[in-house]
Amino acid sequence: MILDPIFMFVLLPDGCEVMGAALATMLSNCVAFGYFILIYRKVRDKSILALPRRIERIERDSMASLFSVGVPAAMSLLLFDLTNIVINRLSSSHGDIELAAIGIVLKVERLPLNIGIGICLGMMPLVAYNYASRDLKRMRAFFSAARLAGCVIAAVSVVLYRIFAPWLIRIFIDDADTVRFGTQFLQARCFATPFMFLSFHVVHFMQAVNKGRVSFWLAVIRQLCLNIPVLFLMNWLLGMTGIVWTQAIADIINVVISYVIFHRVIKTIE
Repeated sequence: MILDPIFMFVLLPDGCEVMGAALATMLSNCVAFGYFILIYRKVRDKSILALPRRIERIERDSMASLFSVGVPAAMSLLLFDLTNIVINRLSSSHGDIELAAIGIVLKVERLPLNIGIGICLGMMPLVAYNYASRDLKRMRAFFSAARLAGCVIAAVSVVLYRIFAPWLIRIFIDDADTVRFGTQFLQARCFATPFMFLSFHVVHFMQAVNKGRVSFWLAVIRQLCLNIPVLFLMNWLLGMTGIVWTQAIADIINVVISYVIFHRVIKTIE
């Protein structure tokens, strides 16, 4: 955050702001990587973890397990970005102000969503360890605890976004029309936050219990079968209002589908 304005407005000439942001990001990641290497060298004598001195040959079964979880996770991110591209393309047909407003809203709503994803990522190894050791009661307890924490954060964010939406939009831009549209959009889209978390929560659980194919199809159902088609339909029916409410509608349906599949998987596991 500190390097961004320095590279964008001090070190580089006018017109090179995007290049400045890119250089700041690259440099900060290099520094972070160096920091992690130093920390690793400091604790490696006290830890069982070790960086390999040479690449070991990976067995075919292990490779299949890696790809069965990794590829669906990567595809989920790809489909998520594809949905945002569709949102931006549809919003641009309604005007520059609406496009700017929805762009800000998509950034603001990422805060509770990213916290929720962090909770899911923290849950995954705990669920996986207990699934592998067949301690299914403890596995379910971690799943429920993560769900409760994520839902509480999502609910709090809904309240805060409903109250403080105008001030949050003004952090990005102080144009009156953009703030007006951004406030309306954020106050509507925030209702999708709990359902978005629940959707990600089930997907991460499936990855933790080695159900990569199930997590992939959940992502396909959410984005390709629900989000994107509903976006086009709601845009045709209600314009920008439809685009804004699409996320809540699609994720409510998706959560119902996800939990039906979840309970079937749980029965299979147990």
